[in-house]
Amino acid sequence: MLPGSIQITGETLSGAEVKDICDSLKENTVRLLSVRGCQFTDRDFGRVCRGVAESHSLAQLNLNLGVVSSITRTKQLADALKTNRSIQTLFLHGSPLLDEGLVVLNTALSTHPSLVSLDLGDCMLGDEAVRLICGMLPPDGAKSGLRELTLSANPAITTKGWARLAVAVAHSSQLRVLNLDYNPLGDQIAGMLAVAVASSRTLEVLDLEGTGLTNQSAQIFLDMVENYPTSLRVLVLAENDISPELQQQISDLLSEGEEEEDKEAEARADAPLGCEKIAWIPHSKYSA
Repeated sequence: MLPGSIQITGETLSGAEVKDICDSLKENTVRLLSVRGCQFTDRDFGRVCRGVAESHSLAQLNLNLGVVSSITRTKQLADALKTNRSIQTLFLHGSPLLDEGLVVLNTALSTHPSLVSLDLGDCMLGDEAVRLICGMLPPDGAKSGLRELTLSANPAITTKGWARLAVAVAHSSQLRVLNLDYNPLGDQIAGMLAVAVASSRTLEVLDLEGTGLTNQSAQIFLDMVENYPTSLRVLVLAENDISPELQQQISDLLSEGEEEEDKEAEARADAPLGCEKIAWIPHSKYSA
């Protein structure tokens, strides 16, 4: 039987329901497990983590909205991730991890052989967490790392932390999608990110919605996409103090670049078949 999905939102899970989840995980019949916003005992959370550790089929794990609610649960999740080898996408959005929690998770996340997409939005992270996250964005020639990273709504991160992240993004050999929406970045940090985007050979999507930007930032990004080759295809600037005209100019230029890339892809498709690997697709393109 092909692996399926278990998706439950905002419910209080009984011991029997948790047992069914654990049995499915151990039988390798689950590819996607989502228990976002669900309530269950610490003991049952530990049971789920043990099931995650044993699963060889689980590719996506969604623990959004406060499921990982204590340092004890964070340690249980870390232990599970150290054993699991199949998870590609992990959602922890809205978990009160703090820097302490990421210290606990760091080894498991940074050494996981399959993890390519990580959502740490609204996790109350600071600069120490960013320092650890940068280790998951290895430079060219190093080990593989994250391809999609979400750090939305972590206002405790300072300019120092964002500057460190910008350097890591500039040199990352893997990162394709970076979501920084609803952080108080401002124009200065946006300027650092523009340099990172210009340097990156892989970044295709940058979400800066609601980050306190003005036309000053938009003009820098416009100059970048107009005058320099870049992999960027999507730049989200909504909910900022940026004129619609500037946003449209940037969007049009990025669309032109995407059209040229599509033509090149069609030309490659007409060529004789080789042994190329199937491209990884960001979860945001196929998740509901």
